[in-house]
Amino acid sequence: MYDPAALEIRVRSAGPDDIALMSEWAQAMAFETEQKRLDPATITRGILEGLADPQRSRYFIAEIAGEPAGTLMFTFEWSDWRCAWWWWIQSVYVLPKHRLKGVYRAMYEHVQDMAKQAPDVCGLRLYVERDNIRAQRTYESLGMSDAGYWMFENEWKRT
Repeated sequence: MYDPAALEIRVRSAGPDDIALMSEWAQAMAFETEQKRLDPATITRGILEGLADPQRSRYFIAEIAGEPAGTLMFTFEWSDWRCAWWWWIQSVYVLPKHRLKGVYRAMYEHVQDMAKQAPDVCGLRLYVERDNIRAQRTYESLGMSDAGYWMFENEWKRT
């Protein structure tokens, strides 16, 4: 029987050596969750630029026994209502063979601990597909709740 307490999951900041893997995982996540195919060059460039500018985003890698098992990124949103930052969790991916082992929980708790230590951060947010009940249950188990918003967008193609 699987014992999640027996696993040691280490969460570390991602670096340039992780770009190819994170690009591969972003493509897998987009296809798995939305049946979207991402342009590999664009996603790789996006990750590279995100890593290069910590005011744009922060990336993390979870490892089990030294093997990469998952990734998480967060970005920033200023809230004038709270005079503080929301950290938006995005680009989450856990390898299928490491799911239900606490990998996402370890990454979430790592980021939550960082956020709680920052005096100008008011909380964590993320968005989830309406039909992704399993992910919703995971987020609820970590103390997150439905914020009551629908997300709208107006996306256009960049050249």
